[in-house]
Amino acid sequence: MSDTVRDVDDPVLQRLSRLDRFLPLWIGVAMVAGLLLGRLVDGLDDALASVEVGSVSLPIAVGLLVMMYPVLAKVRYDELGHVTGDRRLLGASIVLNWVLGPALMFALAWLLLPDLPEFRTGLIIVGLARCIAMVLIWNDLACGDREAAAILVALNAVFQILAFAVLGYFYLETLPGWLGLDQTGLEVSMWEIAKSVLVFLGIPLLAGFLTRTWGERTKGREWYETRLLPRLGPFALYGLLFTIVLLFALQGDTITNQPLDVVRIALPLLAYFVIMWGGSMLLTRAMGFDYQRATAVSFTAAGNNFELAIAVAIGVFGVASGQALAGVVGPLIEVPVLVGLVYVSLWARRFFPTIGAQS
Repeated sequence: MSDTVRDVDDPVLQRLSRLDRFLPLWIGVAMVAGLLLGRLVDGLDDALASVEVGSVSLPIAVGLLVMMYPVLAKVRYDELGHVTGDRRLLGASIVLNWVLGPALMFALAWLLLPDLPEFRTGLIIVGLARCIAMVLIWNDLACGDREAAAILVALNAVFQILAFAVLGYFYLETLPGWLGLDQTGLEVSMWEIAKSVLVFLGIPLLAGFLTRTWGERTKGREWYETRLLPRLGPFALYGLLFTIVLLFALQGDTITNQPLDVVRIALPLLAYFVIMWGGSMLLTRAMGFDYQRATAVSFTAAGNNFELAIAVAIGVFGVASGQALAGVVGPLIEVPVLVGLVYVSLWARRFFPTIGAQS
């Protein structure tokens, strides 16, 4: 039986690993554990602040780096050499990921959170952090083009190093000023954003690149992706959960006193994922893409690199900030929504041309 037929016949959730399948549950448990830890341990703030890397406490910095490294070890960096093979694929992805995606999140954040500047800023940061690894899961589940998805993931990984700080400053400082929007209490330095990106994306990006290069040269790609990556993969979740526990331990009072604010963060995220995916599918259909490539482009556009968003929010604004909290809510909403969109995608494939229809 072919991979495509097998993938379609298997229930989507059964093809997720146990860790990925219950990711929202693990995040919820980590949140509760963090709230309890904050109430039970006196002086936790001082203990975490006693040793810092820049403005980030050492334990949290370690958690962020551990969270990012397995994600970037999955990227097929050699696929970048094929990126010019389909200029329409490349062009559609760049426009959706680096023009429309950040602009949409900016609009939703200001429309739905006009009175919550910290959470609004956190959501804008989420919108700037383009998906670089988990999209491979959604793409495979929806029977998308694996090679196209790998190319777009590698492209996004490099683009984030080059463009994140500039776009962050533009959407957080420049554009609100042009539009006459309230910027009271918000001062963002492009260097602070760039420094966080270089540390929490640059270091694990280099480590991931070197790990893949060494693994494939010494053992081959099949061994690397079937033996080593499955062992490294869970550490991304361990780092994420560790960071969430500490973040919620420090944010306990804010969260328990303002629970509805957390719900309000979820609403623009929900709208964002649905609009980005749906709009991307419509655009690629209009461009004549076949289903497999349309799916790869759409899930890449809809997903976000919440690990990087959390890292930047903590690095720039601090672990106890509303910006960091908004970043944590991201994966809690993204995972179940995109699993649902996988089912919608499989249903929608009947409306797309067959493979090879696009020129």
